[in-house]
Amino acid sequence: MSIAANAGRLPDPHTLTHLPRLVARYYSDRPDPSDPAQQVAFGTSGHRGSSLKGSFNEWHILATTQAICDYRRQEGIDGPLFMGMDTHALSEPAFISALEVLAANGIETRIDAGCPETGGEPGYTPTPAISNAILSYNRGRTGGLADGIVITPSHNPPGDGGFKYNPSNGGPADTGVTKWIQERANALLVAGLDGVKRMDYRQALKASTTQRFDFIDAYVGGLERVIDLDAIRGSGLKFAVDPLGGAGVHYWPRIAERFGLPLEVLSTVVDPTFRFMRLDWDGKIRMDCSSPHAMAGLIENKDRFDVAFACDTDHDRHGIVTRSGGLMNPNHYLAVAIEYLFTHRPGWSAEAGIGKTLVSSSMIDRVAAGIERRLVEVPVGFKWFVDGLMDGSLGFGGEESAGASFLDKQGGAWSTDKDGLILGLLAAEITAVTGKDPSERYKALTDRFGAPVYQRIDAAANREQKARLGKLSASQVSAKELAGQPITRILTEAPGNGAAIGGLKVETENGWFAARPSGTEDVYKIYAESFEGETHLARIQAEAKALVDSVLAG
Repeated sequence: MSIAANAGRLPDPHTLTHLPRLVARYYSDRPDPSDPAQQVAFGTSGHRGSSLKGSFNEWHILATTQAICDYRRQEGIDGPLFMGMDTHALSEPAFISALEVLAANGIETRIDAGCPETGGEPGYTPTPAISNAILSYNRGRTGGLADGIVITPSHNPPGDGGFKYNPSNGGPADTGVTKWIQERANALLVAGLDGVKRMDYRQALKASTTQRFDFIDAYVGGLERVIDLDAIRGSGLKFAVDPLGGAGVHYWPRIAERFGLPLEVLSTVVDPTFRFMRLDWDGKIRMDCSSPHAMAGLIENKDRFDVAFACDTDHDRHGIVTRSGGLMNPNHYLAVAIEYLFTHRPGWSAEAGIGKTLVSSSMIDRVAAGIERRLVEVPVGFKWFVDGLMDGSLGFGGEESAGASFLDKQGGAWSTDKDGLILGLLAAEITAVTGKDPSERYKALTDRFGAPVYQRIDAAANREQKARLGKLSASQVSAKELAGQPITRILTEAPGNGAAIGGLKVETENGWFAARPSGTEDVYKIYAESFEGETHLARIQAEAKALVDSVLAG
């Protein structure tokens, strides 16, 4: 992976996204439904694209929202729909379009109540706040269940938009649901939106079916159920959070004030150009709180705080910065969080297992064995953890891209979507309770289980190439060894649930690699890990890349 010369630096103002053009194109352009690049396409987490590329504009949102309304009717979902947006420039136009369709369809829709910082206008809502609201409403009900829409492209660049559906289980919709919505939405595009109901936005806001909901109070008010806030409050330590201009900007000050936490909120600036972000590895603005380049500003200030943390734009991902170690590798923090939670949550069932994606570190496997907990290894995508978190059979579900959630203290479901807020607060709790920050806790794990080296390589790949990568099979691996060690297992299906992984994983006793296409960007990814050092890792990566290159060549 080639690192751009300006990675980690502030962007040149002349390169910032031209917001008026971006929004104008959202309303002016019409997609070509015969062009796959301009169709509605749900990846691992909803439909994403940009109005500047013809892949995310008003017609996409009108058609997708109508498809969701049609899906709800087909499935008999007749409770309220909770809808929120993040701070990307295309999110508010999409919010307006969606509400126009929801109101015209008579869907009871709960939108943010607004706050002083937004002048009473609907504000920003983190993904986990939507999930938490759905679960809270549905708890104890068998009918009239709620679901939700989250308008976000996650950590993607400022010119992108995103739109995802969370059904009544509160988590990301599974592939069966997204396939139905995608196909119905594309049929509506072909029909020129014939079949889409819509009313004026001002009417939609005043409709009896549109209700204001205080997402901030509902979410913040329940945090004591899931985090030991007393320990943080009385720790005598100093913590900080950077919302990175995302959907949690108005949540963190409420959290700090309500619970009297020693937590400094470093910025509450909302600027859809994200000009305050350091550039990521490829010179693009990307609110990736797990990237050392994007997080360079927070890393530079690590000595000011015992622990600092950040979240991406919709606050479903976390980045942890410690005084002792700087920015933690997401895999390292997942291992620490798992070991801590399963030894400090006596209210959890002894049968509750650990969920991990198959491209997450094998350190998690060793931690799970060490604390004698069942490990459930699934394909990439948080949707695979939803059922386990709902019924308590999983205490924790996490993926290598810095997304995770876990049960409340009594073993109940808190959020069945990724929750960056509680993972950040957990880092503060761990430090307060144990007297060691998460980096120090990880060092203790490596002393016990070994010290793996892990890296993900991203490289450009078009849609056709990604399709080929997604069909990698075990028969395409003729080698018996990987980096000099016998291959012990070749996977095209996840051992935890038998689902296709959309790629390939090759394992040895002390190393592995996995290759798969990205579900959100035009790149492919090679994940690799070694418990024998950097040289061994490099050999694994070289052999993995040779395999991928041969597949791309056709």
